Order: sequence, then structure tokens, then C-alpha cells
Amino acid sequence: MIDRKDMLELTRRMTPTRTCFKRIAGAYMDRDGEIDNTFNVNFLNLSGSDKSKHLAIAKTVPFSKTNEQLKEYKFGKEAKGPGNFRHLLQIIQECGLKNDVLMETLYEQIGRHYPSPADYAVAVYHGTYDVPMKSTAGDYQYESEEVYDFIIGVISPFSEDYEIGKPVYGFLYPAFSWRSADPGAIDIFEKDPEHPHRELTEAILSGEKL
Repeated sequence: MIDRKDMLELTRRMTPTRTCFKRIAGAYMDRDGEIDNTFNVNFLNLSGSDKSKHLAIAKTVPFSKTNEQLKEYKFGKEAKGPGNFRHLLQIIQECGLKNDVLMETLYEQIGRHYPSPADYAVAVYHGTYDVPMKSTAGDYQYESEEVYDFIIGVISPFSEDYEIGKPVYGFLYPAFSWRSADPGAIDIFEKDPEHPHRELTEAILSGEKL
């Protein structure tokens, strides 16, 4: 189960003046899952309006209905080895989105497992959050307890002028559990949990080689 307070704590650092994001990368995909175009930029170099737009998009994942739209999934033992989807997310997170080959591999895997009736966009955000210590009374302290290094990925429709819309699917990796990173789990967002994208979720959780 995801603690709602953990997710709200993360969103407090997703504002234009206190953004936790360092980089954004993504791709525009056609309905057949082929890459049409890609981008990869320093988040702080975005214009003020673009920062606000992307913060709203990324925040959709942790700010969604906890344990309804956003659920935590544990990776099985078979997913602990190298060469699978979990390992791909891990090394993308560790390099801070700066490896274009890894990013294109991610887009290709999403395109392979995400059936879509229309073109769509993939956006991935890399961020860090200095998790403050809490006193016994529950107050936040200035000292950092841990640096939570994470990525948020979303799949969204986009308009003719390449404006990315509200996410319909997304993930937070590693999971933020009990105010700490859990690399053995991932939080997955479904805008409509009654009609989940099972094929992509199963691909992410499986230990199958890419």
C-alpha cells in the first residue's frame, strides 16, 4: 500500500520555484509504436511556461488517487537480474536520462507493449529529493535523511502542435515507500484503473530479457 502522505511530500518539490527535476527526455510515437521524434534537455533550461506545463504533467503521477489510480507493484525474483525492463529503468535513473541509446531503448519497449489507437507522447523526468528527517513529534528537520533519486515516466496524447496532454499511464521508479527508495518496487499510474494497460505493466514487471 502507498502512503498518501509520502506522495504529497514529493509534490511539494514540484513547483516552478522549488523544482526537484533536473532533466526531461521523451519521444513522439506513432500509433504503431514507432519513434517519430525525440527530445532530451536540462529541465532548468525550459521557459517558465514550459516548466509549469511539465511540472503539472509529472505531478499527475504522485498526485493521483493513491491505491486506486496509483498502485505499488513488487518486482519478482526473476526481474532482479540484468537485461530486463526493471534493469533498464534502473540504469536510466542512475545516468539521469543522459544516455540517448538507453532512452531510445525505453521508447522502443513502450512502443512494443503499448497498443494505441492514436499517436502519443512519452515523457520521462529525472529528479532528486533530499528527504528531511522528522522529529519524534513529526516535524520536518533541516538535516537530510536520504537523497531520493528517481524518474517519473508518463504516456500522454499530444496535439498537432506537439503539446503533451494529461497522462493516461505513468510510473514512479524506484517506488517511494516509507519515505525511502525501494528499488524492488515501482508505482504505476492508470488514469482509468477500470481499463488498465495490462500488457505494458506485465512487461515492466516481468524478468524477460529485452
